[in-house]
This record gives sequence, C-alpha cells and structure tokens, in this order.
Amino acid sequence: MEQSAQTQVESIDVAPPPDAKQACINMGLQWFEIIPEVDQTTVNLIDPELAVRLRVLPIIVKNERLHVAMLSPNDIEAADEVSTVTNYPVSRCGMEPDIFSELMQKHYGTTAARMAESLGGKSTSSEVDDHNIDAIEADSILVMAEQPTLINLVNLLLLEAIQQRASDVHIEPFETELKVKYRIDGVLEEQPPPPKHLQPALIGRIKIMSSMNIAERYVPQDGHIALRFEGRKVDIRVSTVPTLYGESVVMRILDKSSMPLDFISLGMTAEMQKKVDKLIAKPHGLVLVTGPTGSGKTTSLYAALNKLYDPRKKIITIEDPVEYELNGINQIPVNPKRGLTFASGLRSILRQDPDIIFVGEIRDGETADIAIRSALTGHLIFSTIHTNDAVSSIGRLIDMGVEPYLVASVLEGALAQRLGRRICENCKEQVSLSEDLSHRLTADERELFSAGMWVGTGCKKCNNSGFKGRVGFFELVAVNPALRSAVSENKTSIELANTLPSSHQTMREDAVSKAVNGITTIGEVLRATQDIDNDF
Repeated sequence: MEQSAQTQVESIDVAPPPDAKQACINMGLQWFEIIPEVDQTTVNLIDPELAVRLRVLPIIVKNERLHVAMLSPNDIEAADEVSTVTNYPVSRCGMEPDIFSELMQKHYGTTAARMAESLGGKSTSSEVDDHNIDAIEADSILVMAEQPTLINLVNLLLLEAIQQRASDVHIEPFETELKVKYRIDGVLEEQPPPPKHLQPALIGRIKIMSSMNIAERYVPQDGHIALRFEGRKVDIRVSTVPTLYGESVVMRILDKSSMPLDFISLGMTAEMQKKVDKLIAKPHGLVLVTGPTGSGKTTSLYAALNKLYDPRKKIITIEDPVEYELNGINQIPVNPKRGLTFASGLRSILRQDPDIIFVGEIRDGETADIAIRSALTGHLIFSTIHTNDAVSSIGRLIDMGVEPYLVASVLEGALAQRLGRRICENCKEQVSLSEDLSHRLTADERELFSAGMWVGTGCKKCNNSGFKGRVGFFELVAVNPALRSAVSENKTSIELANTLPSSHQTMREDAVSKAVNGITTIGEVLRATQDIDNDF
C-alpha cells in the first residue's frame, strides 16, 4: 500500500479524556480549536493503520520536529512510537474531537475493503481454485503474510472491528469468495469481501500474529493476539478450523474497557439488583448464572466479583479462558493439555484458603460434586451452567449425579439471562404495533403496547441498524424454604416453579417491560425469549 493510502475513520467520534484540554494547558502544549493547515507530505510519514490505532495526525515538520495532533495528548507511549517510526522528535498537541475526526476522515478515509481491493488487483479463475490454494507451500504463505501491505490490511480489519464495537470477526472461505463478518451487538454483519486469492496470505498473517503453526492447515488451532488500541490493551482469542475450501477463522475481541462491571449497566432493574446484592453477600453457598453461550453469564459474574472485591478477602477464579483480567483477583486459566481441568483446579484452589471461588463452568459431575462440597465447607462459590431457565439449573445439577439433598443444602440462588440489542437513543421513535408481532404476544402483553412500540429508525451513530449496545433480560430465583424442601424431595421443574412466590418475575416479563420502556424492541424480546415460555 502506498504511504498516501487511507484508512476508514468515520467511526472516530469518541471524545478524548475529559481532562485532555486541561492537560494540554498544564503541560504547555498547543490546543487547536480551529482547523489547522495540514501538510500532506507530513501526513504520509505515518501509515494509516498506525495513525488510526494511535489516534494521531501528523501536521507539519517544523524546526526538525514533527508536530502531531493527538486525541489524547498525554499518551506518551503513542508519541514515542510515532517518533520511532518517523525518526523525528515529536511535539504533541491537542485538538477538539470534532476537528480531529474531520481531519482524520479527510486524510485517512479509505476502508479496509478498498485497501484489499487495491492490494488484490484482478484475480483469475485459476487463482481462486481451492486446490491451488491448498497447494501453496508454508514458506510461500510466510513470505506473502510478511508483506507490509498485507500486514496493514489485517491490522485494519481488526481496528475497524474494534471501532464498530464488534465482539467477533469471522473469516469464512467458500469456493469462489472469502467472506468477512463482524458480530455487532450479537448479530453478524457481512463486510465487503477481500479478493479470494488473498486467502492464504490473509489467514497466514492472522496465524502468525496468534503464534499458530502456519504449516498445519488440516487440524483446528487456537491462539491469542494482544493489540494496543487508543492507549488500551485489547486481547483477541483466535480459533481456526479446516473447512472444505480452507481454514475458517474466528477472532473474539475481548475489550475490557467496553465491558460493564456493574449490574445497572448490564440492564438490571434497581429492584432486581437489590435482590442480587443480597444473594451474593451471603457468607457461603452456591450461586449459579445460567444461559446459552454468549448470553453474558461471565460478564454478570465478573460484575459480582468486582462488587465483592475486598483486599481482606481471597478471591480465586478458574476459567476457560480467562476473558478479562480483574484487579486484585487471582485468575487461573484451564489447561487440559497439562492436566489442569476445572475439577483438578478446583481441588487445588481449596488448598489456597479462598473466601470466594468462581468456577467458569460446571460441565460434569466431578466438577459439580467438588463445587457443592466446597460450598458445604464454608466457601462462597459462583459458577455458570447451561440451562434454559433458572429453575432448570437445579435439575441439571441432579442429572450430573449430585444428590438432591446436597443441592438443597448449598444452592442459594440462580440467575438466568439472555442478551438483546438496545434501541439507539439517537433515532428511536414510537410506531404502531405491527400485526406480525401482535399475534405473537398475549392479550395482556398487547395491552401494554396500546400506545405503540419503540423502534430505531437508523442513523449514523448506529450505522443505520437502529441498535447500539446490548441489554440483559433476567430471571432471578432466590432459594426460599419451600423451594429448598421441594429440591430435597427431588420434585420436577414444574413442581419447583410452583413454589416460587407470586411476585416472581420471569425473563419474558422482564424483557417485555424493557420493550415497553423503549430500551429494546419487541422483536428482540421474541428472539431472545421465545424458547423460554412455551405458551408463546
């Protein structure tokens, strides 16, 4: 890619830290409140990928110094990196965020898709033949993957995904095309595809970045990438699997700065938060969070651990993998290849004199049995389990071989949850309830939407999707004496549900209330909870 090639920055609308202007004044740095003249030759000193990643804009070289506008002028590490790349001493300056965004768009305005198009050029039918791709030697892939232009392309794909708040990047090979998709707010959105003949180099570059074996293309592999973006560390978990037309790659983006660590941000009502606070404050027992993969179970438990953190308490987690690093908490990654499983790790944790233990997932009877007995000996245990609702988690433990009386003795509560998309606050409006949604609601639910339903019409801030961010739908079951007695008698899930108080709120009811209040849409409620209540 030529130095003048440009990078997509339409999504740079994030303000600098609140103290950025004051920090500039305190350090005696220049602060621009009007658009300055920018020398294009100076702009070309820094690759677009680096400029977007560091949030910097070279303005001019004056008196043998490079003057650089920065979204965060106190980011010394970014300034040092610019200096190393350009071989100029750097003078930092600040700028109003709207001016900075406008200039970045003007000087670095091309998407990764355009870069891929210019890099790929024309491809022939033989170039997209999957057999030819398979025949390419590992040494050739290594050479292609180390080309600076290809490196910039992969970096741009990741940076654009982070800017768009994607949780995952999917690269899927097919017979004549290579698809790229970002999972944004839980939904996959297809991106402009790079040329098919870039597939070996593109996937090879990702495998190099994640320390995988590029010569091995016929077995699944897992890896890890650490990026620095806007002054923060972003971890990326990488998985590859062989498919009919090459390796499929999924990169899960773990951005701690975007993870809410309080229950209100997750979407809990104040009333439910009080109940959860009371539940997790118990001195011992077992607390479960249940739901399918990707429903935010781990995030909820991280929020609980964050709330409970006290330097006077020993908190240990065992996870697969450790998704986010929590300050002051001992976190252990599962490593089955070396014999460290949930069960063996939990046994070792008990010898560390912990007060609170977080087990990433109860997958088998051995782990369940150890967790139950740990709770019996005075520990507070948090864990996740895969069931459709809160009450079903009780039956799941019993199915794993745990005696009903033991479950009844230690279980303090279960939180079931799903995730739905939030309506964009910038473009939401109320419209009449549509007929196709109306017939899927009960009469009582339809009455709640007599004034209409909330939708997002789509705008620039939400990429015309109508949604921005996600919100949790919750159901909390706190074990009361009646439920505890029913569990010990090994009653069915239906019988257990009948012991819940009349004030109990189901996940469906929680989700519907959020749709009524304009937090989410009815469509999201039906998508997330339609398998919860069979009556609907």
